[in-house]
Amino acid sequence: MEVTPNSKVITRFAPSPTGLPHLGTAMYALLNYLYAHQNGGEVIMRSEDTDPVRSKKEYEDKIIEGLAWLGIKSDKFYRQSERTEIYKKYIAKMVADGTAYISTETNEEGKVSNPVRFKNPNKIITFHDMSRGDITVDTTELNDFVIARNLESPLYHLTVVIDDFEMGVTHIIRGEDGLANTPRQILIQESIGASRPVYAHFPFVLLPNKTKMGKRNGAKNLQEYMTLGYLPEALLNFTILMVWHPQDDRELFTLSDLMEYFTLERIGKSGAILDEKKLDWINKEYIKKLSPERLSQYIHNFLPEEIKKLSQYSDEILSKIIPIITDRISKFSDLSTMSGSGELWYFFEKPTYEKEGLFWKESKDENMLKEKFEKAIEILNGISDTDFNAEVVKEKLMPYAEEVGRGEVLWPMRYALSGRDKSPDPFALAGIFGKNETITRLNIAKDMLTG
Repeated sequence: MEVTPNSKVITRFAPSPTGLPHLGTAMYALLNYLYAHQNGGEVIMRSEDTDPVRSKKEYEDKIIEGLAWLGIKSDKFYRQSERTEIYKKYIAKMVADGTAYISTETNEEGKVSNPVRFKNPNKIITFHDMSRGDITVDTTELNDFVIARNLESPLYHLTVVIDDFEMGVTHIIRGEDGLANTPRQILIQESIGASRPVYAHFPFVLLPNKTKMGKRNGAKNLQEYMTLGYLPEALLNFTILMVWHPQDDRELFTLSDLMEYFTLERIGKSGAILDEKKLDWINKEYIKKLSPERLSQYIHNFLPEEIKKLSQYSDEILSKIIPIITDRISKFSDLSTMSGSGELWYFFEKPTYEKEGLFWKESKDENMLKEKFEKAIEILNGISDTDFNAEVVKEKLMPYAEEVGRGEVLWPMRYALSGRDKSPDPFALAGIFGKNETITRLNIAKDMLTG
């Protein structure tokens, strides 16, 4: 039986709660979510938690949390561990109908078991894959495969088929590792009178070493991406671009954009390699799009505590340096890197430095440098407190700097304000610090000089 064209579209994503969710988890959940909602259908989340040793409720919670963070939520939720009685009824009926049988087997250690095996009709089947076309398989080589450890313990192939049938799943959109499972599942479908869903198998996401992304081989989980300060909309965008190719060169797509433009037909045929440089670029683009309020909140949340404890820390200063921070980060955890390299401290604490750093190039005349500081301070003192900003400081100071040499004035001023070889220009720094703090820092530098 095939799913009819008029069937309501129902897709499912069915993670096993045996580890934290990674981008591969997000990808197949997103594909199912998009296809279902584009077609006015619904998407089911099914927790395939029948492994009592490895399955944990905490992983299930993290999967739900991580996907919801990305904006992916199911319309219905099921746990396989709560459906054992349903599976047992099907096993008993299949044995009674003769499509399965109880086998008596002895392993190498002499232990006897009674698994339930599917009675293979040894036939050739052809099924259509939306991304790969028609696929024909001779199922004879599958032999009589095991579908349950015993009458009460079903295995994966059986539970999946029963659940998809009972839940009315019309489209199975999953990774290409599921392709090898399809012939067995079709045979089981036919034996219980289940309709055949439409299939679409998409490629794996590969790690930079070209191994399949997975829980056991170093793939970052979604919670790590949260902790690193990636935006969910950026991570979602990046995830879909690893397998889907838009019709044009556009690269930024929100979830609502994808609802309009995404098509399964444009999923690539080969595995995409995770490129975190591309993710950083996308994330930076989304940071630029944040509202001032949301951007400020993110920066405040990710700002290292040691910065917030500095003597001159204030939210007012932080708000003034947000454009500088935004220009230098790709993700919000980069704030820790900036802090560690000293790029933030001088905004909230007077810098310490050796006076040699104040000199521009080969110039070492302390008297001349002291005179330049005195003149710069005199000019800045002539600006009113209310007019003291980067633009006015530049307007008033530049004529003097042009007269005696830009570097001779601007380098010492910038170094006195920041104590660093690399920092924003002195006008920007003066605008951030305000008149009093700017002149205080310049006086400290001047007083370090003899004469």
